[in-house]
Amino acid sequence: MKDPFPIPPIPALSNAVQPWADYLDLPTLPLHIHEVLIIAVFYEAVRSLVSPVLSRRLFPAQYGALSRTKKLNWDVHVVSLVQSTTINALALWVMFVDDERYQMDWQERLWGYSGGSAMIQALAAGYFVWDLFITAANVNIFGLGMLAHAVSALLVYSFGFRPFVNFYSPVFILWELSSPFLNIHWFFDKLGMTGSRAQLYNGLVLIATFFSCRLVYGTYSSLLVYRDLWSGIHQGPDVLAADKADALPARYAESMKFVTSSSEVPLWLAAIYVGSNLTLNSLNFYWFFKMIEAVRKRFDPKVEGKQEVAEAVKATADGSAAVTTGTDGAFTPRPRRRTILDGEDPDAPPPI
Repeated sequence: MKDPFPIPPIPALSNAVQPWADYLDLPTLPLHIHEVLIIAVFYEAVRSLVSPVLSRRLFPAQYGALSRTKKLNWDVHVVSLVQSTTINALALWVMFVDDERYQMDWQERLWGYSGGSAMIQALAAGYFVWDLFITAANVNIFGLGMLAHAVSALLVYSFGFRPFVNFYSPVFILWELSSPFLNIHWFFDKLGMTGSRAQLYNGLVLIATFFSCRLVYGTYSSLLVYRDLWSGIHQGPDVLAADKADALPARYAESMKFVTSSSEVPLWLAAIYVGSNLTLNSLNFYWFFKMIEAVRKRFDPKVEGKQEVAEAVKATADGSAAVTTGTDGAFTPRPRRRTILDGEDPDAPPPI
């Protein structure tokens, strides 16, 4: 599949990054650097121009009452909502219309190149370029943890320009199918709709998409990429073997055109990729159970009330928090801890 991005590569820009691409062994970067930068500029325009204008018009009371820091947090959530919605739609489109993907063997899935998958990878990298810019410029608000996340995410997506597991870029983007609902949940809180029926329905869809896309489909896809990585560690691409040249599929001429003598799966690259993937998979399971707990607390008063009293009693016994009592000696429990579905504290970073 050819790159479907409507704007072709910009020669001056491609030539400017070519030395860096050669040095870092990222041969497909010059073909997609314009996509990375265009989408990064687009997201900054959404944050600094589109979101403030629309938010003041649609939610004048809520948005107008926010401080500068809270407005930044709101605007960043708008970008996250736009990004997660568009990138998921494009990834699904590429997976359905790119017939070449269905023919790829394990070598093409590791070292092959497809314009559609590479576009998805470039658009994701562009988002993390913007994320790195906005986090670094406001590190006092978002913190060093979010800065480290932006750096590491951009690094991992940059590996795709080798190309490396280009095939899987739209696959793992679909982990973000739950992100639009998470952002909507956050906006329900900020618009005074906490505990509403609409938020309940959105929360149920959030949990369903999170479970199906991250825990089921995501874990299955991770096993597939581990299998391909294992094969790549023990065997290099056949396209480099002269004695196998006559037996290679004709499609290799296009899909494997960026394979060079340095194309392999070094142990350090496999370790970084697998380690990052295992960490994210573990967090997905942890977050899922926290979501279930949060929904029960929010929409089942009995569960929430019992837990608040239990936490208050435990805090008093441990001496870790004071609990006031009324004239009848009953406990007045402290506010419950916030959960992953409660949205952030006023100045905390948004979900990515």
